[in-house]
Amino acid sequence: MINLDDWIKNFVEILRRNFGDRIWFIGLQGSYARGEATDTSDLDVVVILDEFTISDAKKYSAMLDELPHRDLICGFISGRAELLNWDAAELFQFYYDTTPIFGSLEILQPRLDVDRAIKAGACAIYHGCVHNLIHEKSADILKSLYKNAAFVVQAIHFRKTGEYVRAHRNLVELADSADKKILQNFFALKNGAADFEKLSEEIFQWSQKLITA
Repeated sequence: MINLDDWIKNFVEILRRNFGDRIWFIGLQGSYARGEATDTSDLDVVVILDEFTISDAKKYSAMLDELPHRDLICGFISGRAELLNWDAAELFQFYYDTTPIFGSLEILQPRLDVDRAIKAGACAIYHGCVHNLIHEKSADILKSLYKNAAFVVQAIHFRKTGEYVRAHRNLVELADSADKKILQNFFALKNGAADFEKLSEEIFQWSQKLITA
């Protein structure tokens, strides 16, 4: 397993060497931030600069090439103005799934919209499920759809309780029966379950109900 503290320290040092005072925010997302990382988990980092150009993208890419575990590095980078004007449907998950390392995302709070996050998430899952059933027939796509559904369940629980539960496994006992089944299917897929038709039908019906509720 990667020593996250050492890797983050190295990442921040190299980032500051390349971008200096232009850095507005640094954060960590994904399984490492949720405490669910495995040996193959991505290093999902967030970087927000004062502004962001194509030249910055090239410079950032070259910078990442200096770091260990380059093949696992992913994440989000943008300018501050872009983030502040981002689609509100995506900001809820972005805000709550990001652990700050430097700076703060509190400025986003007024724009968070949990209802839009749930509806947009359900619509994307519905569309992806139907497309996959008809065209791709991919177990990997189905697994990705269930991962997205786990994020929607986080938002549903937040809407009901005001509590954001970051670790997906901690949600299982808190979710209602329909949402719990989606989480259980997600974990089963992560462990290699392959009942493509059944699992596709269940996530289709679940997203359909969220859309039409």
